[in-house]
This record gives sequence, C-alpha cells and structure tokens, in this order.
Amino acid sequence: MRKLLYIIANSKSEEQSSSRTVSRKLVNAIMRKLPDTKLEELNLYEEHIPQLKGCYFSGRSAVVSSDARNRLSEEEQKEVARIEELCNQFREADIYVLAAPMWSLSFPAPVKEYLDCIIQAGKTITFENNKPHGLLGDKYRVFIYVQSSGANISWFTKPFLCKGTKYVRDMMKFMGINNYEELLVDGTGNTEQERQRAIRIASDKIPQLIDKLFS
Repeated sequence: MRKLLYIIANSKSEEQSSSRTVSRKLVNAIMRKLPDTKLEELNLYEEHIPQLKGCYFSGRSAVVSSDARNRLSEEEQKEVARIEELCNQFREADIYVLAAPMWSLSFPAPVKEYLDCIIQAGKTITFENNKPHGLLGDKYRVFIYVQSSGANISWFTKPFLCKGTKYVRDMMKFMGINNYEELLVDGTGNTEQERQRAIRIASDKIPQLIDKLFS
C-alpha cells in the first residue's frame, strides 16, 4: 500500500491558510486517483520537532549508537527516538505534500528543523568515498511543494525571491527523490477576493499535475 505523507508548515487554520486550502484539495485529488493509498498527516506546528544537539549525533547526520544513547539523559533519549521516528516515517512514504507559506523569501523555521531530522546516514543518505548519496531513489517517490505568497512572482524574479522552493528541491534530490513538483499559490494579496482568486488559479492546476505524476 502506498503512503502519502502530508506535511503542514503553517500555523493558520486550514480555512485561513491559502497553502493549506490548496494542499487539501491536492491531497484529496491524489486519494481519489490512488484509493489504495494510506494518508498520514504531520503538522509541524502541533507535533514536536526536536531541535538538534551535538550529543544526539555520533557523526555527520548519524544519530548516536545504543551505548552512547544510554549515557544521555532520559529527555535526550526521547529526543533521539523522536528524530528517528520522524526519519522512519518520511522514509516509509511514497508521496509527499508539503504546505508552507513563503516567509522572508524562504519558509517557516519548523521546515528546516524537520529536514534536519530526516536527513540521516544509513536511512535517507549514505556516504561513499566521503561523498553523500541519496538512498530514496529505491522506488517511485513524488514530492509536491505547495507554497503561498502574497505577490505574483514572475519566472524572472523567482530565483531571487523563492529561495525556499529551491532549497526544498535540492534537499529532495540530495536524498534521491527526483520527482519534485511545485504548486504555487501566488498573488494572495491583501483582500479575501484576491486570496480566493489565487486559490482558484492554483487549484485549477491540480488535475494536470495529478495526470503528470500518476497517469
């Protein structure tokens, strides 16, 4: 059975959030297209995402061994276990949808904390001849980044303004996920009318995106 991991990185409710509104439409469309898919949701604002400490790791992206873990405090051991839990959940999925607003030309801080947790040696990456290689190219995986922004961002200014999308794309490729797509909810503006128009334009792109990825 396929697994769809829906990652929410917006502190607003679904009704208030443009990225969450469009993402929900996308997730529902995927579930209709692939009814044998199990849906898991992870809200980065509601569930605990550890902030990484040096004592949690024995080397680059490698969590501490069992012996070293036993020397940590009880709370620190729980944090390491949570990091592994998040990484395993990500590794077991086939389809990923991330909903986030564009903040300060990037994304909310919990996205970076989450990515730091799931990039782990032996699980999502490996090192060969001291060079990292992704491990998630073992099966067909799809990652879709849904980003909302107040302005209409042209293709010319996108490299300068959408730094978050480039970073997320690079991290997915770093882990071996090459099927990466973006669904941008641009021009949400300052009024509800503008926001609804942006949501409608982005939502109209969903059928074509579904056909491209899952035909």
